[in-house]
Amino acid sequence: MTRYPTFTRRGLMATGAAGLGVAALGLTPRAARAQSSVALQLSWLHSSQFGGSYIAQSRGWWAEEGLDVALLPGGPNAPVEPPVVSGTALVGISAADYTAAAVEQGAPFKILGVAMQKNPFVIASLPANPVNTPADMVGKRIGMALANTPVLQALCTLNGVDIGGIEIVPTQYSAQPMLAGEVDCLLCWETDLPVAMAIEGIESVTMLMADFGYALHSQTYIATEDSLANRRAELVGLMRGEVRGWNAYREDTDAAAALTLELYPDAGLDLPTQQMQAARQVPLMFSDLTDANGFGWWTDDTVAANIETLALLGRTVTPDLWDRSILEEVHGA
Repeated sequence: MTRYPTFTRRGLMATGAAGLGVAALGLTPRAARAQSSVALQLSWLHSSQFGGSYIAQSRGWWAEEGLDVALLPGGPNAPVEPPVVSGTALVGISAADYTAAAVEQGAPFKILGVAMQKNPFVIASLPANPVNTPADMVGKRIGMALANTPVLQALCTLNGVDIGGIEIVPTQYSAQPMLAGEVDCLLCWETDLPVAMAIEGIESVTMLMADFGYALHSQTYIATEDSLANRRAELVGLMRGEVRGWNAYREDTDAAAALTLELYPDAGLDLPTQQMQAARQVPLMFSDLTDANGFGWWTDDTVAANIETLALLGRTVTPDLWDRSILEEVHGA
């Protein structure tokens, strides 16, 4: 998940068996050629959230581009932006709001690609007391980190809901407060707390905020203006591998989850959880837009919607924060 520091998203489930092996993915050895060493800074700890990158690396698709790509894990104490600014990482995986905040402070970033076409934030509830629309939150108690109040306010503003009618209860990033009846719903990601409940046999209802106007690109690829000017070949090669990796991920999410556990057996992951998370991520990443134009694509209209949401979050950006020239080369546009 893109790093929302007030959350502790991972470590939900115990370690399990890896299941399928690397051979199931049809991996091939890296080409024997000179490689340029670069790094991709991930936005969170290793998990199937980054399964497309693991496939690209394991199948040698970056090696075919002349790249030796190191995948640097993120986490609550490993922000994405500093390694990209310093040059330690060529590309980082961030989110439009974090990038906008960094640019306001002078960071020379551009967004090169958009992995999650739909923001993964949801309002999760239980079937006996469901939240199906933003208006359903009125009169309910929502468990969330107080730092995410602007997110809830933005959703309410977009949908004409008075946030004053919602009781915000500060909670840890866990489903337990809702299961214990302390709150009626939770602000979380589609791919974590609802998955953790499902693994335990608990049904939940999720209202995807993106379906109600909360347009905010997530799991975005960022690079510096200097890299765009001077390291374009490496950027194109890295993004070409990402595109191939994520297209393969989409074809077999179970195999991608198994590869994740095989590559990172000490990450505290279990196969059923990773399989479910991988499958739930696909509808967020692929759409009619990406089917027509390629993985990572965006349009002027989607950028305009992002700028509107960012303004509600207190961030002022212009369309030139997004640079599609690398993707256009990758996809042959």
